[in-house]
Amino acid sequence: MNILKPSRRDILKLAAAAPALVLPVPALAALGPPAGQQASHFRFTLGQAAVTIVSDGYFTMPTSGLGPNADRDQVAAFLEAHYLDATNAYRHTNHLYVEIGGAKLLVDVGSGDRFFDTAGRLMGNLAAAGIDADAITHVVITHAHPDHILGLRDDFDEPILQNAEWFIGDTEIDYWLQDDLVNRVAPEEQAFVLAAVNSINAEGQQWTTVRPGQSILPGVSIVATPGHTPGHVALMIESEGQMLIAAGDALTNVYMDFAHPDWGIERDHDIAMAADSRKRLLDMAASDGIALLGYHFPFPGVGQVMREGGAYRFIPALWRWP
Repeated sequence: MNILKPSRRDILKLAAAAPALVLPVPALAALGPPAGQQASHFRFTLGQAAVTIVSDGYFTMPTSGLGPNADRDQVAAFLEAHYLDATNAYRHTNHLYVEIGGAKLLVDVGSGDRFFDTAGRLMGNLAAAGIDADAITHVVITHAHPDHILGLRDDFDEPILQNAEWFIGDTEIDYWLQDDLVNRVAPEEQAFVLAAVNSINAEGQQWTTVRPGQSILPGVSIVATPGHTPGHVALMIESEGQMLIAAGDALTNVYMDFAHPDWGIERDHDIAMAADSRKRLLDMAASDGIALLGYHFPFPGVGQVMREGGAYRFIPALWRWP
C-alpha cells in the first residue's frame, strides 16, 4: 500500500470544502475571550474512580456541515433560536482521563500540532492538571479522525505515551487500513484517510484491537456506536453503580443531537447508522441515569440526559468546588 503523509494544508482544505451558510446573524450565546488563561481541566469522582476532563483546545467548522439530511431553513432556524453562530460551529475537545482500580486511562489523544492552531493543547493541559503522561497505562481511541488521533505523534514524529497499552476497535482499524482506500474515497475524504493511516502506522506504534462489549479493565468496557466512522466506539466507565459514557463523536452538538437526533453531520460516514447509534446512546443514558461526556460539547462537556417529548435534552452537570 502506498502511504502518503498529509500536510496541514491537506487537512485544513476539508474544513472549507463546503460553502458556509449565509444567514442573518442573531445575538449569539457567546462571550468575549478572556484576557488570561482559561481552565484546562475539570475533576470529579464516579464511585471510586477519579475522573478528570482535560481540554485539547477548540476549533471551528462551517455550520453548512450540520444537518445535511435536514431542511436547510429548519437548521438555520434552529441555530438562530439557540443563539448560535449561523456560519461557524465552535467545537471544544474534551478528553476523559480516569484513574480506576490502579489503572490510568486516557480516551483519545487530540490533534497535536497537525490540525488547527487552536487545538493540540492536551499534553500541556495534562501537565497543568498534575497528570504524569508517562504514567498513563491505557489509551483508547474512539475513532481515527484527525482531532482524535493526530496527537499520537510528538513534534519529532515519535509516538507518545509509549508506556501505555493502546486500544482501537477492530472494525475501525480494518476500515482505515483497507488497501488503497485513499484512492477509493471522495477527494474531500482523502486527507482524513491519510491522517488515519499515518497515525495508525506510526513507527513503533503497537495496537490492541477491541470489540464492542469487551471489557479492557474492570469497570471499563467498549460500547458500539458505528456511523460517524464504520468502527466508532464509545467507552463506558462504571464504579459502585455510577456510570459515565465517553461518547466520542457519536454525539457532537449539545443542542441539535438531542432535539433532532435524526439529523447528522456532513462528516458522518453513514448518517442513518450514526443516528441509530446516537438514539441508542441517548435512550440508554436517559433510561438508566448514565452520565455522558461529549467530546465537542461546551467544556467540560459532562451531564445527564432527560427525555423531552419525542426527543431529549442535555442537563449539564453541576460544577462543584472541593
